[in-house]
Amino acid sequence: MKLSALDQSPIRKGGTAAEAVHETISLAKACEGFGYARYWLAEHHNTSSFAGSTPEVLIARVAAETSTMRIGSGGIMLPHYSPLKVAENFRMLETLYPGRVDLAIGRAPGADGRTSVALQGGPQAWDIGVFPQQAALLRHYLEESAGLAAWPAGHAYAQIHASPRGPGVPEMWMLASSVNGALYAAELGLPLAFAQFISPDGSGPEAAELYRKQFKPHRPGDLPHVSVAVFALAAETEDEAERLCLTRNLWVMQLLRNQAGPFPSPEEAAAYPFTDADRAQIRAIAARGVTGTPTQVKLGLERLAAEYAADEVIVLTITYEFAARVKSYELIAQAFHLPRA
Repeated sequence: MKLSALDQSPIRKGGTAAEAVHETISLAKACEGFGYARYWLAEHHNTSSFAGSTPEVLIARVAAETSTMRIGSGGIMLPHYSPLKVAENFRMLETLYPGRVDLAIGRAPGADGRTSVALQGGPQAWDIGVFPQQAALLRHYLEESAGLAAWPAGHAYAQIHASPRGPGVPEMWMLASSVNGALYAAELGLPLAFAQFISPDGSGPEAAELYRKQFKPHRPGDLPHVSVAVFALAAETEDEAERLCLTRNLWVMQLLRNQAGPFPSPEEAAAYPFTDADRAQIRAIAARGVTGTPTQVKLGLERLAAEYAADEVIVLTITYEFAARVKSYELIAQAFHLPRA
C-alpha cells in the first residue's frame, strides 16, 4: 500500500500565512525523506484557516525543493477556471519536472458563493453541470499537446494547443467526496481520490465500489485506481495524539457552524466550554479520522484501505505546532516501514 501526503497549508492562531507556506515547503522535503509517494497541495480561497490558494504556484516551488516524490494538486477546482489555462499551467509544470507532476481536479468551490463569482471575473453562473465537459476538454488539451490525441476534423479548437508542447502528460486524477464525484471519475476513466476526511456520511466505500463497476477505460489497458484521503495523527503515546488532535476537532466543529478561523492550540481547545451536544459532535468528528500511537494509526489506515479496496492512502495531518505535524508523518512512515530517501 502506498502512502502519500495532502497539505492544506494550515494557519495557526498567532501565526501567519507566510509561516504556513514555508512550513508546506519544509514538510514536503521531510515527507520525501520519509518515503511518501506523492505530495498534494490543496486549494482554498478567502479563508483565514488555510494559505494554499494557488496549488499550481506551490507545486513549482515544492517540486524545485524535492527530487523524487511526485508533486501535485489536491486539487484544482476546475469550474472556476478555463480548461486551456489549467492545461497550460500543468504543461509548464510537466516541462519543468517531467514525470513528477499530478493534476487532481475537483468540482467543489473551495470557497463561498460570492468568492466563486469573483474567481470567475464576473457574475457568471457557476454551472456544475458543465464539469464533465470541462474535465474532458482539459485532458484533451494535455494529451494533444503531447502528441497523444488529435482534434476531430473541423473542431472549433483545432488550431489551439496548450503550451509548452512536448512529451509527457501530468497524471490526472478525479477528486470526490460523494458518489457523484466517483461516477465522474468512472465515466472519464480517471483514477479516483476519495476525500474520506470531508465525507461525513460513510458513503466512501460504496462510491469506490460503484466507481470500479462503472469504470470506462480512457485507453486500452487502463484500470480503476482508488486512493483514500484521511485525517491521521500519530504521536508517541495515545494520550499525546488525542491532545494534539483537539486542535483540528474543535476547528472542524467551528467550520460546520461557519465560525472557522485559524487553528487553535490544544490548550485553547481543551479549555473550550463544550456542551453535551458539542461533545457528541466532537466524537463524531474524531471518528472520521485515525488517531493514536504509530501502531494504532497503521492498523486504522489498513482497515480503511481495506474498506475502500484502495491501494493508496493519502494522509492529512494538522497540528498546532509544526514540529508535531512533521513527527506524525515520520512516525506513520516508520510504522509502514517506508523506504527512506
